[in-house]
Amino acid sequence: MTAASEIHPKTVRGVTRIARNAKAASSLLATTSTAEKNAALIAVAEALRTGTDRIVQANDADIARGAENGMSEALLDRLRLDAERISAIAESVEAVVDLADPVGNVVVGRTLPNGIRLTQTRVPMGVVGAIYEARPNVTVDIAILALKSGNASILRGGSAAQSSNAEIISILRSAVESVGLPADTVNGIDQYGREGANVLMNARDYVDLLIPRGGAELINMVVQESIVPVIETGVGNVHMFIDSTATVKTAVDLVLNSKTHRPSVCNSLETLLVHEKAAKRVLPKILDRLDQSGVVVHADSEVSALAPAAMKIKRVSRRDWAKEYLGLEIAIKLVSGIEEAIDHIRAYSSGHTEVIVTKDLDNADTFVAAIDAAAVGVNVSTRFTDGGELGFGAEVGISTQKLHARGPMGLEQLTTTKWVMMGNGQIRS
Repeated sequence: MTAASEIHPKTVRGVTRIARNAKAASSLLATTSTAEKNAALIAVAEALRTGTDRIVQANDADIARGAENGMSEALLDRLRLDAERISAIAESVEAVVDLADPVGNVVVGRTLPNGIRLTQTRVPMGVVGAIYEARPNVTVDIAILALKSGNASILRGGSAAQSSNAEIISILRSAVESVGLPADTVNGIDQYGREGANVLMNARDYVDLLIPRGGAELINMVVQESIVPVIETGVGNVHMFIDSTATVKTAVDLVLNSKTHRPSVCNSLETLLVHEKAAKRVLPKILDRLDQSGVVVHADSEVSALAPAAMKIKRVSRRDWAKEYLGLEIAIKLVSGIEEAIDHIRAYSSGHTEVIVTKDLDNADTFVAAIDAAAVGVNVSTRFTDGGELGFGAEVGISTQKLHARGPMGLEQLTTTKWVMMGNGQIRS
């Protein structure tokens, strides 16, 4: 992290001004009605569709620059926007319109013996900051969830997506302003580079919550260096355990979907554990399908012996068990039973998503109870750990910590509460 004394004064002034304006906007948003917020979201969706060509043109510049700089295909895939993806983003905005507004919901309500009516009510956080990498769709996700939950947002999306983010944020600011909300509801600070992120992490007077979303290095840096409260989103070293009772078709379908549906994202399968009693039955088919899909397998000789003759398998190392590949690679291990599978997951899990494939209800219950992760699945693809898939419309990120929010973060996770006491002159004796 750059020392405060080393940051250019222009950057400090610029980011502080943006944060101050966002704070002012958040005060107005806190009293904005659901109808007004929904009108802004509808305007955003329409503006994204209208601005598709502009966004794609800006994104093309980011993609070209990324390829020239040697960015991996997995990161380029995260960065890429086309008309189809922008249409899907606009649809996700409209899905948030249909979600219930958490602001004003009463969590607890009761009348005290002295007649005071006490309620605990959901209110916006205020200003939500986010620091993330090469994911311009995240710019929209965070902005719209912040808006619907009554928050202003400050977004630092990184240099790799700077052109895309600048165009998207310009479109979002114009859209919300067109329906009477302040443009400072949505703010970007990419123009200030890494120094701008450092200022944001220290803007405690204006920013109420900071969310890092990206690789382990980025997340750890924000968690360790920020004086603004942070909700940690974690990397996804995701496991699947194929139990001895699993059917071949179910096992194959779930492994292939979890690994190949979109391998560059955090809920993609990274380590497959297979009960040794099921290995001869399920692994040859799984390995064949992985090979056909271009997946590089890291495993030992026991697994290699079950692979198609022409399939090349890389020798697995201890480092592979802890690795988030974010691409078409996977580590596979045979285990003696559910106990060894659970022990392995406990040793290497990042606390994101863990799945068991089984027909044994007792084993399913044991797995769910024993695994400490933000999301645990039974006979489902790991790809379902996603705010959109779970009915949140979109997500700010997937929290792997245990305070305030855990798992996919939607509208409710961007609120806090206040206690409201309604009386008629009561005094404390």
